[in-house]
Amino acid sequence: MPVSAKKKPDSTMLQSVLNEFQDTTIWADLAPRTQQDYIKQIKVIEKKFGSFPINGLADIRTKAVFMKWRDELAKKSRRQADYAWQVLARILSWALPLGKVPANPCEKGGRVYRGNRSENVWASDDESAFMALAPAHLHLALQLALWTGQRQGDLLRLEWPAYDGAKIRLKQSKTGARVVIPVGAPLKMMLDAIENRTGTILKNLDGEAWTSDGFRTFWRKARIKSGVSGLTFNDLRGTAVTRLALAECTEAEIATITGHSLRDVRSILDAHYLNRDPKLAESAIRKLENKHKSVN
Repeated sequence: MPVSAKKKPDSTMLQSVLNEFQDTTIWADLAPRTQQDYIKQIKVIEKKFGSFPINGLADIRTKAVFMKWRDELAKKSRRQADYAWQVLARILSWALPLGKVPANPCEKGGRVYRGNRSENVWASDDESAFMALAPAHLHLALQLALWTGQRQGDLLRLEWPAYDGAKIRLKQSKTGARVVIPVGAPLKMMLDAIENRTGTILKNLDGEAWTSDGFRTFWRKARIKSGVSGLTFNDLRGTAVTRLALAECTEAEIATITGHSLRDVRSILDAHYLNRDPKLAESAIRKLENKHKSVN
């Protein structure tokens, strides 16, 4: 049921479009968690613009009005401000070709958040935005990269026999390294839900194996549509290393999963991704406290 469904909204107001979007197959296909995230943002949108006249979207001044609203939200959280903007942009992009709105003033609005430390790392908000706004057939590619730390080419070539229900086995094309990767629960859930287990695990909309160029083109468009800027698919490999480190995995454990050399893992953590992440400092102090308690 739409967020605001106590009474039928005026069909000339933006609220009607917000409600209609929640009755589409696009909405139905979203994961429950994604729907919850959307609902949170839709509540923010309708509070400010539920009574906004649809015809007003065509006014060239409307974009400035929306951007000012986003700037106000950004005073509390830049990430959440971007997410609210992305959700509104997605709803309007659905409504525009159907003639439900005259324009999408949120198109090409950019972002207000990009921390310097995270320039090469997919933050959790980037992941959420991509999962919410990118085409569903690209979701598995994102999760495979995040949960295995493998290169794009190796993942595109990965075939179903490489997955036995618990682990993924592959030989890296660049180094020849053989890796055996235990499959985390979120990734396993996605893999086990797929019925067609012939050929490559990752397939395009036609059910065929991706070409490298085809995948890069679709990925780039999906990333832009999701509002994720300054990041590439290749950055997911380093992001996987970072997340494993923040989960307190050792460098040896990380290398076993990703296939990096220990030196490369150390280089990634030191020079590009963690940059002395505060969470690691907190972990270090906890370990020191525990050591101190055991001695005394």
